[in-house]
Amino acid sequence: MTTTNLTAADFESTVSGQDIVLVDFWAGWCGPCRAFAPTFEKSAQAHPDIVHAKVDTQAEQELAAAVGIQSIPTIMAFREGVLVYAQPGALPPAALENLITQIKALDMTAVHAELAEQKASANA
Repeated sequence: MTTTNLTAADFESTVSGQDIVLVDFWAGWCGPCRAFAPTFEKSAQAHPDIVHAKVDTQAEQELAAAVGIQSIPTIMAFREGVLVYAQPGALPPAALENLITQIKALDMTAVHAELAEQKASANA
């Protein structure tokens, strides 16, 4: 599987409609972004069960601002529509694999319960 390009129009439906989505926020002028691209592409091929998406921050400035991107590359990971990871910086292949392993191992029942508890506390 190859990477998917995301825009503001399909970002929300993609991250909420798939089990695991990794999003690479990048720009063509960014050297570290270009250096990370082959690692991200290889990961997409190795993990066809995970959506590997890219957001061009030059073309999607409003989307990048809306999700709080301040530095690129930034990797965000969503599981069952929940943001579970967001860090700037290009990951080496082994670190990206480790991240994927951790995301797959998450107990999403516990994550959803914690989010519900936080929401209840905020509304109290």
